Amino acid sequence: MNTNDIITLAEEFVINSPDNYISKETAISPDCAGMKIYDSPIFAFGAVDDDLYSKYKSDDIVGEHFLAPTEWLQGSKTVISIFLPYADKIREANAKKPLWPADEWLHARFEGQNMLQSLLKHITDTLSSQGYETLAPSSDTRFKVGTTATRFTSNWPERHVAYICGMGTFGLSRGIITEKGMCGRLGSVITKLDLPKDTRKYTEVYEYCTMCGVCIKNCPSQAISRENGKDSTPCSNFLGKVKEKHSPWTGCGKCQVAVPCENKIPKK
Repeated sequence: MNTNDIITLAEEFVINSPDNYISKETAISPDCAGMKIYDSPIFAFGAVDDDLYSKYKSDDIVGEHFLAPTEWLQGSKTVISIFLPYADKIREANAKKPLWPADEWLHARFEGQNMLQSLLKHITDTLSSQGYETLAPSSDTRFKVGTTATRFTSNWPERHVAYICGMGTFGLSRGIITEKGMCGRLGSVITKLDLPKDTRKYTEVYEYCTMCGVCIKNCPSQAISRENGKDSTPCSNFLGKVKEKHSPWTGCGKCQVAVPCENKIPKK
C-alpha cells in the first residue's frame, strides 16, 4: 500500500458507501432524502515523531492529557490526517438560514460523523489486514473529550493533528483551513505503515486566516472575537438549544459558511 492506494481506497468508499447518503427513512425533510454528505476527501501524511507533538502537552496548547502518536500505537510510523469537505447542497443550505442550522447541516453533523467513523474503520481494517497495525484514536477506548474554561479539548484533537500533518492552519473560529476550506469534518489514523511525509507549507498557526471577521458576524451565539478567538461556553450553550429543538440532531456551522475560507484558502 502506498499513498495513492490509500487515497483511491478512501475516494471509492466515499462515493459508494450508503453511509454517505441520507436515506428517505432518516431524512428530516423530503429535500434531504438521497442527499450526499461529503465530496472526495483530501489527505495529509505526517511523521509520528514531529517535535510539535511534545509541545501539545503544554497547558496553553492542549494539555498533559494529550497522547502522542507513539503513545496510541507503539512502533507507529505515520499519522494520516483526512478532511472530508461537505457537499455544496449542505453548505449552501446552511448559508441561507441566519440563525438556526439548516436540516441539511444537521444531517451533515450527525449522520456525517457516522460516515466519517465508517471511513476511518475501512482504512484501519484494510491496512491492518495487510499486516500494518493501524488504529483511529477517535474510535479507541482510550479516547476522551471534555472542555476547559474557553475551549473544547480531547486527548487527540483532530484539528491540532491536521495542523502538524500539513493539512492547513487554524482560523479565527478555531477550525482548520485546508485547500478545500474549513467546511467539513476531520479524522485521522495512526499506522505502522511507513509512508512519505508531507511538508508543512506554512509556519504560522493562523497563516491561512485573513482575520476578516466574517465568522464573528455570522456566529449566532457571539462566541467569536478577534481578541480571544472562539469561546466554547456560549457555543456549547447554543448547540444545547439546537439539540432541544431538533433532537437527536445538533450542530450550527455558521462560522464555516458564507465566509472567505468556506471551501478554499482565502486570498489576503
